[in-house]
Amino acid sequence: MKKVISTAIILSLAVIQTAPCFCVETAQTSTATPKQFKSMVKKDKKNTSDDYKYEYVNLDWWSIFNDDLLKGYIEKAIMNNYDLKMATLNVEEFYQQTRLQFANELPMAAVGGGPALVKMPDSTSTDGVFGLPFIVNYEADIFLKNHDKTKSSKKLYENSKFDERAAYISIAGAVGSTYLNIVNLDKAIEIQTEIVSLRKKIYELMKLSNDEGLTSTADTVRANKAFVKSETDLTELNKQREILINQMYVLIGESPESGKTLERKKLDEITYNHAIPDYIESEIIMQRPDYLKAENSVEKAGIDVRVAKKEFLPTINLTGLALFNTSNIGDLFNLKNSIYALGGGFLLPLFTGGQRVANLRLKKATYERILQNYYKTNLTAIQEVNDALVKVRKDKEKVDQTLKQANLEKADYKFSEMKYSEGTISLLDLIQQKENLLYMDQLVAQNKVEFMIDYIGLYKATGSKLQ
Repeated sequence: MKKVISTAIILSLAVIQTAPCFCVETAQTSTATPKQFKSMVKKDKKNTSDDYKYEYVNLDWWSIFNDDLLKGYIEKAIMNNYDLKMATLNVEEFYQQTRLQFANELPMAAVGGGPALVKMPDSTSTDGVFGLPFIVNYEADIFLKNHDKTKSSKKLYENSKFDERAAYISIAGAVGSTYLNIVNLDKAIEIQTEIVSLRKKIYELMKLSNDEGLTSTADTVRANKAFVKSETDLTELNKQREILINQMYVLIGESPESGKTLERKKLDEITYNHAIPDYIESEIIMQRPDYLKAENSVEKAGIDVRVAKKEFLPTINLTGLALFNTSNIGDLFNLKNSIYALGGGFLLPLFTGGQRVANLRLKKATYERILQNYYKTNLTAIQEVNDALVKVRKDKEKVDQTLKQANLEKADYKFSEMKYSEGTISLLDLIQQKENLLYMDQLVAQNKVEFMIDYIGLYKATGSKLQ
């Protein structure tokens, strides 16, 4: 009787959890990094390779623009962009969740210990005892319910990796498009500056002619309005460039106020020498991260339906106990002072208010919805690839046609120069002809950049798998 009571007391003590609390005074430092618990700081960081990140964005493909600066900015974004860092950490979160779920497939063991004072009825003495219980509990997964839950959790982890890859492709495309738009604005500002100079000359000529009575005041006012508008357009272009430069710094993970100059090539130095594909193979479309995620989500939903069905089956638990109980610490592990127990049981809910039935129907409906989303993703992927391919082809035709127009405009301007040298046209006519030529150059630059950006769109639509 004494042994039984002491055992109960020791078991009750074993379940009491104590946690020491320590207070450590640290020196205050000035830093923008949030405070962290020491347990959150990795002291020994593993040297993991980042090669898979470069494979995500197909870094070699960016060589088609023959611009090492652009390629370098892509690399900076891969390493420094905060959205990409969060996407990678999101993968780590889902990985740890998978490990948490996997732990449910394994047995749980615990050990405790504690002293106790025992006074029996009709006894004047109090005995001191010390107990050391070992407890093992295991849910026998004979129906593989916990195993299926782990597989479902693993599918979420795989989806997070697809999301990570999609994020890298998106950021790489954003860096490329932003860079090319900045280069385009550089060219546009250069041309617009020359247009402002020409508009100023036109206004000055009109003003002189008006002073001599050769032109009307209304024509002079219109020339002045055109000059002021050209200055306003130049200011707008400069504003757009500054905004894009700020966006570019954020994309590559640097502060817009760093004071650095964003190095870039001139648009005329960027050459595109890659053949446009005639078609895109279906295997490439099936490697898009959103397609793979949709396919993987269907598999996860199927597993969830299977788990919901297994919720109708009983839960079987096995429990083992070993207790060492003695009043003398030296005899703690003596077999005479030990108690062993092994038990098992099952639990089958008989009535849960329709919870399991509703859960099964919910999982089936979720499966059907995800399946329909998979079909839609398939069609959308094909549409986006085809649309991007059409844009690239038509934009290439536009570039070629605009170049022809620009060459004709240049030839026309040369004839105008000859006419001006012969005195058959005025300086005002020549300046206006030059302005038309500049507008054509601006259109050529715009179409060229639009074509290259649309090619980046094709790169994104194929999941970076362009050759």
